Amino acid sequence: MKLQVNLKNIFVEATCLLYVMLFVYAAVSKLLDFENFQVQIGQSPLLSAFASWVPWTVPLAELLISALLIFSSTRLWGLVLAFSLMFMFTVYIFIILHYSSYVPCSCGGILEKMSWNAHMFFNLFFVILAFIAVILRSGIENKTKNKKQFIPSVKTMIFSCFLGTIAVIVLFVWSEELMHYSNPFQRRYPKNTAELIKQLDLEYNSFYIAGFNNGRLYLGNYSNPQILVSFNSSLKNKRIEKIDFDPKNIPFQNVTLSVRGNYFYLKDGRVPAFFRGSVKDWKISKKLNGMPNFTQAEPADSTTILFRNNSGENLSNVLGVFHSENKNKVRYNRFLLEKQIDGIFDTDGLLMYSEDSEKMIYLYYYRNEFTVAGKDLKIDYTGHTIDTTSKAKIKVTAVKGGRGKTMSAPPLVVNAHGSVFKNLLFVNSRIMGRYENKKRWEHSSVIDLYDFNRHSYLLSFPIYNIEGDKLKSFIVTDTHLYALVGNAVAVYELKENIKKELKSEVTKSN
Repeated sequence: MKLQVNLKNIFVEATCLLYVMLFVYAAVSKLLDFENFQVQIGQSPLLSAFASWVPWTVPLAELLISALLIFSSTRLWGLVLAFSLMFMFTVYIFIILHYSSYVPCSCGGILEKMSWNAHMFFNLFFVILAFIAVILRSGIENKTKNKKQFIPSVKTMIFSCFLGTIAVIVLFVWSEELMHYSNPFQRRYPKNTAELIKQLDLEYNSFYIAGFNNGRLYLGNYSNPQILVSFNSSLKNKRIEKIDFDPKNIPFQNVTLSVRGNYFYLKDGRVPAFFRGSVKDWKISKKLNGMPNFTQAEPADSTTILFRNNSGENLSNVLGVFHSENKNKVRYNRFLLEKQIDGIFDTDGLLMYSEDSEKMIYLYYYRNEFTVAGKDLKIDYTGHTIDTTSKAKIKVTAVKGGRGKTMSAPPLVVNAHGSVFKNLLFVNSRIMGRYENKKRWEHSSVIDLYDFNRHSYLLSFPIYNIEGDKLKSFIVTDTHLYALVGNAVAVYELKENIKKELKSEVTKSN
């Protein structure tokens, strides 16, 4: 009988020792590299929204449980808590593997190099050890202590499992809701988003992205406004297209080209002038007469142009739509852009159009807002990017003589560049979020991805610098992202975590 009791004690004490070694090592590792651990928690699908307190709670709980396991008088309850915590870790991994939108990197000392499946089996082994140890320890204490004293039993363990499972599920659902719809300025960088395939030196920095059509990327050149350079999807098979057009006496000042579908457009908002031609022969075939001056313009279809100019009150920016076939060709919506300071610089931004969704998106440069409207300029809603800059941080002064206004200090740029494709809005942000890796920001430009139909933030990914230069502009297709970085153009292949967001939208629309 004594031998049996001794074997039980040895098993319990060995289990306690293993837990103490595991928890102390894991806790100390996390606390010694706390900043990195906090970044990892910030990337967890279950815990992202709670990265302010979870990184402290977990190692402190591990150390507290280890202390309870050391002393004989508290060892039983230490085992119960160790069992509960390890069971919650196991449920956490199970949800990560089977229900999470992506699988983050592992974290936690000795377990950091393990795969998630190996991690889960490792945890299950310790869960079983703790369960057996609690039953054995309970049996021993039942014989030696007052029977009126509560001793944990199998029912206690089952109830602990139930509470732990509910707690982890609640954290998962709550965190996902907060991250996608009430984001506390925390980015997620899942794997399988975008992979750099190739980059090509263009030798000059005067190129701009003109569009994408039939599997080819088109680049315009400010130095030679009647030339388009194109490449296939892998930046090979270079072609040069010369626009067949005689400008005659038109006083062009700032000509740019756009390729949209089967048409290309030659435009200059200062003249103003807007011409259309076919990509089949690259000849100008039509002038869109009656177009007002514009600072930006995006074709919605072959006869409809969305534009921005500064014809509002006190030269403020205003959005309008031009219909070349209508009797009343120009119509403005003077309420789409929200004035905060001067109506000029504070409403500055990027005008974009999604042909698939038939939505106009206007992305503000200096605040965390974008406006979504139909091509008739009827507003759908005003969305927000995940940063916290809700008011433009700019300083504006009047030019001497009262002929205009200018920036008196460098502005805080929030959203530098953007692109839309189908239901997705890609935004190049200039503001670093909470719990982020500073090196990522030094060596890349971060793209935040939003679903503007569901009003939600999805994920983020980097576009890497080329020879120290950062992203200048980019365009997105159903399979790739093309970026101008310094003097180079780079192509990134879109991976599953982005493609599935496009697929889900196609399914809905069908």
